[in-house]
Parts: sequence; C-alpha cells; structure tokens
Amino acid sequence: MKRELWIKSYKSAITVMLVGVIVALHWVTFYASIQLSTASLGILCLSTTTIHVAWLEPLIMRRKPQLLEFVFGAVVVYGIYFVSDDFTMDEYVALGLGLLSALLAATFSVFNAKFIQTISATKITLYEMFSASVFLTIVLLVTGDFNCARITPSISDVLWLLFLGVICTSFAFLANIEVVKRLGAFTVSLSINLEPVYTIVLAIFILNENELLGVDFYIGSTLIVFVVLLNAVLKSSQRKTQNNLSN
Repeated sequence: MKRELWIKSYKSAITVMLVGVIVALHWVTFYASIQLSTASLGILCLSTTTIHVAWLEPLIMRRKPQLLEFVFGAVVVYGIYFVSDDFTMDEYVALGLGLLSALLAATFSVFNAKFIQTISATKITLYEMFSASVFLTIVLLVTGDFNCARITPSISDVLWLLFLGVICTSFAFLANIEVVKRLGAFTVSLSINLEPVYTIVLAIFILNENELLGVDFYIGSTLIVFVVLLNAVLKSSQRKTQNNLSN
C-alpha cells in the first residue's frame, strides 16, 4: 500500500508493542479454553469482551462509568452461571481461561481505540502482530516447545494456518481497526457481537458440538448474546442522541 511503516514516537512504539504482548496472551488463553472444552464455549466467553470494556474504558479513556453497563455485566455473569451449571473441572478451567481471554481482548481493544486517534491502523497492526509473534517465540524457546517435533505441521495444517493467520487474524485485525472510522462503532461492535451465533452454528455442523452441549448451555448463551447485542444497540442510540445535541 506504500504506507509509512514507522511510528515516529519511541514511547508510542514501545506502548503499542506491549499491547501486542496482550494480544498474544489473548490468543493463548482463547485456544487453551477451546482445547479444554469446545469452540462454542470459547467464543461465548469471548462475547463478554464488550462487558469488560464497560469498566476498562472509564479507566483508560477517562470517561464516566455507566450504571447500566454494570447491570448488563451482572446479567452476563448469571448467563455464565447457567452455561456452567453441570461443568466438569476441565470445563471450569476452560471457562476461566475463556473469560481471561475476553478481558485481554477488551484491554487491547480499548488501547487500540486510543491509539487510532494518532496512529494509523496499519502501523498498529504491524507493531502488535510483530511483538506478539516475537513474544510467543520467546515463550516457546523458554518452555522447550520450540523444536521440530512440536512445530512441524502437515501440508494441510500449513494451509489452514496461513488462511487463519493472514485472512482471519492479520487482515481481520487491520480491518477491524480501520472500519471503525468508516462505518461507525455500532456496525463494528454488532458484527463482532454476532460471533457467538456464527460460531455455535458452525460448530454444530462442522464439529458436531450439539452432541456435547446441553439445553442449559443454549439458554445461557442466548441470554448472554441478547445482553451483548442490547448493549450495542443502546450504546448506538446514546451516541446518536449525543451527536444530535452537539449539532
């Protein structure tokens, strides 16, 4: 795209790369959650990201907290209780990792919303993806997992990893930051909040996860998705009202 690659401020560059480490930790906890349980549970936990944003934004962006957001958070906690009613110990660990993953996702999302005010989306993506990759490589070296036996995938795995890494991660990450400026936060947040719906449907058809998940899971997940979508709708309405008043 012939865009400038460098962040001129040394302090800003270091800060963005540190957030890239948070991105890496988000990946690890998310995949660990799926590995211990199901893709449906992992993505359902990830849908709570916007609820975490409710209390992180006032801290990082220095805005006044809203009571309604914490009410939504309480409802989501109840939904998670419903989902986890008959969990095994491994599934409780998976739930904890999934919720930690959501917290990390909320953290880097809020920081990116702050960065985008002064740094381009391509620079943010480049620096964060680079530092995340370096961090994960160091972790593999320290733990002794960086060896041919552990990291040599099949040709099929390589193709899937390229697709997931380039299209579903790097491009999606860049597009997510860029599109906020063009379509508005509501459209972006609404599409992201629909991820649990897409994932659960795909997991049923591709992974046959309907055989592993009970009625309580679907009741709890419906409650969580409903609250997350309602939160997005009300946020959009509030912003439109504020814009009308300012105009």
